[in-house]
Amino acid sequence: MIHIVGHTAIDHISRVAHLPAKNCSTHIADRQIYFGGGAANIAAGIAMLGEQVTLVSCIGDDFTGSDYERWMKKLGVEPQFFMVPGTHTPTAFMFTDDEGDQMTFFEWGASKAFSYSAAPSLPFVHMATADPNFNCRIAERSEFASFDPGQDVFYYSKEQLETIIANINVLFANQHEVKQMCDTLGITRQTLIGRVDTAIFTMSGDGSTLYTKGKEHFVPVVPVKLADPTGAGDAYRAGFLSAYVRGFTPVTCCKIGTVTASFVVEHVGCQTHLPDWTATKERYQQHFGTLDMPKTTGV
Repeated sequence: MIHIVGHTAIDHISRVAHLPAKNCSTHIADRQIYFGGGAANIAAGIAMLGEQVTLVSCIGDDFTGSDYERWMKKLGVEPQFFMVPGTHTPTAFMFTDDEGDQMTFFEWGASKAFSYSAAPSLPFVHMATADPNFNCRIAERSEFASFDPGQDVFYYSKEQLETIIANINVLFANQHEVKQMCDTLGITRQTLIGRVDTAIFTMSGDGSTLYTKGKEHFVPVVPVKLADPTGAGDAYRAGFLSAYVRGFTPVTCCKIGTVTASFVVEHVGCQTHLPDWTATKERYQQHFGTLDMPKTTGV
């Protein structure tokens, strides 16, 4: 069982010609509403790939009986929700320009409950965007943990990041998050890499790099027609974690993550085009060669 900790959210995704400067505006060319939230996206991706997954998240009054709740039940995601009466389920307002750059405004809503909720002890957990203190408590109590600071990286203090880094097995981050973590911790990129067993740094359309056991492995992207980059990182994590519990090597896990991400960016919305294992394996073999199942599980 994989446990995913973090936000469940409603995504309002808009396309704009350019992101405006301070005190300026821009026209919205298109706006759609989708299921989202970093943790929920990862949990949905894992469920689609056929793995058991529990989502530890906060929801408001608007979630029970909603289409989103029915979607999660259909996927088979096991809920472990903190229900917060009188609040909204977290809502994200995302704006993507013609260059693929993004700006996000996020209403925490019910997720404020993370700050005072008891953190469970979990055997295998991935911490996505959530309250920093809650994630620190999760990391300290877990047996195996991976961490993805996401756009909430700016909310972490030096002490909180040090606690997280000291208690995780795998670190995921994009190039902007890596820089911010290094700035906050006052360390170099190489020092950060040296503090964790495994680090995976994604570079948008330029692929990703795996650092493990003193070695560096570059993994290229799977070329597809880009419709929307939102959710690519979450799909990558879903693919990696699903492959990891099946016993694949970290390099293969990264390749599988790259493949799952390639499906998501072909459509707008983080959960609208999630692949199952059959589709993932087929596309993997088209780009990376034979994918043989390992003889032992990863955990």
